[in-house]
Amino acid sequence: MAVAAKNKSKPVVFAWEGTDKRGAKITGESRAASIALVRADLRRQGITPAKVKKKAVSIFGPRKKKITPKDIAIFSRQLATMLNAGVPIVQAFDIVGKGHENPSMQDLILAVKADVEGGLSLTDSLKRHPLYFDDLFCNLVEAGEQAGVLETLLDKIATYKEKTESIKGKIKKALFYPAAVIGIAVLVTSIIMIFVIPQFEQLFAGFGADLPMFTQIVVKMSHFMSAWWWAILLSLAAFGYVFGNAWRRSRSFREAFDRILLKLPVIGNILNKAAIARFSRTLATMFTAGVPLVEALESVAGATGNVVFSSAVLRMREDVATGQALQLAMKQQKIFPHMVIQMVAIGEESGALDTMLSKVADFYEEEVDNAVDAMSSLLEPLIMVILGVLIGGLVIAMYMPIFKMGSVIMS
Repeated sequence: MAVAAKNKSKPVVFAWEGTDKRGAKITGESRAASIALVRADLRRQGITPAKVKKKAVSIFGPRKKKITPKDIAIFSRQLATMLNAGVPIVQAFDIVGKGHENPSMQDLILAVKADVEGGLSLTDSLKRHPLYFDDLFCNLVEAGEQAGVLETLLDKIATYKEKTESIKGKIKKALFYPAAVIGIAVLVTSIIMIFVIPQFEQLFAGFGADLPMFTQIVVKMSHFMSAWWWAILLSLAAFGYVFGNAWRRSRSFREAFDRILLKLPVIGNILNKAAIARFSRTLATMFTAGVPLVEALESVAGATGNVVFSSAVLRMREDVATGQALQLAMKQQKIFPHMVIQMVAIGEESGALDTMLSKVADFYEEEVDNAVDAMSSLLEPLIMVILGVLIGGLVIAMYMPIFKMGSVIMS
């Protein structure tokens, strides 16, 4: 029974032919759970269906696009707009779902719509899909449903997700460029060491003279890499497996690693500011929705993107639950700047905590943007120097014997 119900609620694409009210022949496609639902939907639109059949699927299967946080943000914004315009929620889901470009997102939206039509609240319907709608999202929607301001909260969710994804994008931008350049440098160096240097070594063998020390070191490194390249690859794979396994299973390992990242020069500063921005933005959004502070902090802990900050927020939650002021709980963690604590203190005293937290988030989001631009400007010449020393050193090592031989001939 459970399998049948699951299959029944899963929408698929149907191709149909029919005639409109004027008798003109029209064709189209609809996404629904069954042929009967397609026919009923067409009749509601004044179309007399003549033929409805399931759309043929490629032998390679449908190409499913991944549902991204951007898709969820767009869905929230569109649903908020529909509800604000007075469109009933079921019809709003139908319009937003059928109009979405991502087929996977269409399936998700129409599945939620089916649950709402079945009598579930929007919050309970969303909770059935925790992979896409986290506790934060569901808590805000629940607050909106209870207060009768669902469209306002959905709009705030969209703004929140857009800003947090913008922060993530800036962090990725800061890390991708140097990682990509270093990766290419390692690849090029490996190719030179394994394939190019042995050719030079054969040339040097005919000189009948001792090679310079620097060249000998490079040649020995080439011998090692040529003989043990498979062991190096296996070691890297083993390290990756052990690291990934420890990351998934051990929170203390993740916290220790994140603590090291936060202490790194330049990058640590960016990660620190990004975590504070996410903390402030998330807490401001939840506090605006009327979510109690203790409950809000529990959701905020998972949204900081850093285990060090997440653990600190959970400890703050315990302190606030016993009646301690948020500013004092933050001060005890020793990871929040003085300015942030003072802004929170002013917000608590004036009753405008959400406004102050929003200002903190705006400030630190701009700080992250500036820090990423500054780091990019700093890294470009630094990376060029590293590549020059690395590749240039290998070239010099290979040509030193030739220069030495030339000086001997000249003398």
